[in-house]
Amino acid sequence: MSVDFGLIAWHEDGRWDAAQILTTRDIGAVMDSLKAQQTNGGAIALIAIEDEFVIIARSLGGSMQMMISDVTYAIDYEVAADLVEVLDLEFPEEDDESQPGGDLDLLNDLGVSEMELLSILDDTELYPDEQLEAIANRLGFGEQFNQVIESN
Repeated sequence: MSVDFGLIAWHEDGRWDAAQILTTRDIGAVMDSLKAQQTNGGAIALIAIEDEFVIIARSLGGSMQMMISDVTYAIDYEVAADLVEVLDLEFPEEDDESQPGGDLDLLNDLGVSEMELLSILDDTELYPDEQLEAIANRLGFGEQFNQVIESN
């Protein structure tokens, strides 16, 4: 899959729902989509940019948490640069090593620890959309994730 893919998932009435995000390269639009999904459990955005990197964002109440699987993509991708800016991270240099950035524990209370998240994102055998599928499965909405992908 060499195109962008994004979905928003939310937990309501004891079950997960998911829908595709059409604007994957506009951090402001992603944040607005999350905020518009006002549920008790909040909402999660899972975004794969091409075959390159992953962005995960979560809105819960008034707070917004976000992370990127590799901050060095900020050099070549505007959406990554925007996220690095929003997260107030140091902008990467050309020779910086690949590393994640942001709120890496944003899924902790849902059962995916920072360590588990990083092990999924570090798996070089998986493409970004497959990494997101693994995360969705761990969070309990793998079936909804696959329905959104298949309707793509």
